[in-house]
Amino acid sequence: MNLARAIGTVAGIGYLRPAPGTWGSLAALPLTWLLHVVGGFPLVLTAAAAIFILGVWATTVITEGSTSHDPSEVVVDEVVGQMIALMALSYPAWNMGIEITRLWPGWIAAFVLFRLFDIWKPGPVGWADRREDPLGVMLDDVIAGIFAALGVMVMAGVWHGVMGW
Repeated sequence: MNLARAIGTVAGIGYLRPAPGTWGSLAALPLTWLLHVVGGFPLVLTAAAAIFILGVWATTVITEGSTSHDPSEVVVDEVVGQMIALMALSYPAWNMGIEITRLWPGWIAAFVLFRLFDIWKPGPVGWADRREDPLGVMLDDVIAGIFAALGVMVMAGVWHGVMGW
């Protein structure tokens, strides 16, 4: 397996069926947890940026000469998007010294919301997907991750602020 394919498929996870995008999102959960435990939010943010750059490169190489701009086995975009969604947990846990696993309801919300926005592709998520180029492949998941992170923050605000729990 060449380097671009290893990065794009996240070491072959993209070949898992059914729903390779969901498998890619699931792979991001332990990765983000490990990065957070080792280096906190700054490491999660830095790693997501690096993986984004590597993902654009890998997707460019993989799709060169292909009729598909977004092959289903390319799931590095889901990893980055899911990591962004989880940043809504990583930052407050790091900032307040909370063990990130204590925020487990947020992990579920981040996963579900990210998958929802990635599949549904509302507004700017769909715009990025319609670019039909490697940057668009990565950007639609970045935007879906931002939407999911915002959703997690709203849900946490309602749960802890409005409801007082």
